[in-house]
Amino acid sequence: MADTTLKLKLKIWRQPGPKAAGSFVDYDVEVSPDASILEMIDELNNSLEQEGKEPIVFESDCREGICGTCGLVINGQPHGPVPKIATCQLHMRQFNDGDTVYIEPYRAKAFPVMKDLTVDRSGFDKIMYAGGFVSVNTGGVPDANAIPIPKEVAARSMDAAECIGCGACVAACKNASAMLFTSAKVTQFAVLPQGQPERYERVQKMVAVMDELGFGACTNTYACEAECPKGISVKNIAQMNRDFFVSKLSGSKQEA
Repeated sequence: MADTTLKLKLKIWRQPGPKAAGSFVDYDVEVSPDASILEMIDELNNSLEQEGKEPIVFESDCREGICGTCGLVINGQPHGPVPKIATCQLHMRQFNDGDTVYIEPYRAKAFPVMKDLTVDRSGFDKIMYAGGFVSVNTGGVPDANAIPIPKEVAARSMDAAECIGCGACVAACKNASAMLFTSAKVTQFAVLPQGQPERYERVQKMVAVMDELGFGACTNTYACEAECPKGISVKNIAQMNRDFFVSKLSGSKQEA
């Protein structure tokens, strides 16, 4: 009868807290090829707890590639070796029996490690708070066809809005740039009629906060697009740069 499990050596980053030093810790596991990598960590944590040891801290929520909270770096790649999937969608069948698998948190100044595999990604929330919204009057819901939007424009907006804010773009970039994330959140409104009143104010505010938080600059290596689980295009960065340039030429100002 064929062996239905994989024997793997895991090297998992353990770090007691933000100020503490961390290191890789070795674990030997046997796991089903059909298990996801998060299910594998769940099983490992069950074993650690049974032995009276502290479980590995990591983040997850939907486990369907939607929420973006599960981001890990696996063998040096954000979300692992399979393109256009989130960490939770990576299954152990992608590895071979006897492989050594390195699992670590995202590495970026603006994403400080909190504990083990978890990082503080609240910087993305702060960028969104700065301008990632459209101001509208409250009241009754308008008719769906009240503002006609060409199909190609709606599609472009929806493509940008697919960004799940996982942070893989930051982890993949040698400069830890958040340009792909920020540009997607700028573009999803910039191309729509509803986004025009605050268009140039929005881009100035969001870029300013992005810079203040310590994210790096973009040097056009396209690593962000390559590692993005949703395939967000770097064309959004060009869109944001154009809007930012126009906002400066037009004299648009940020509110105090």
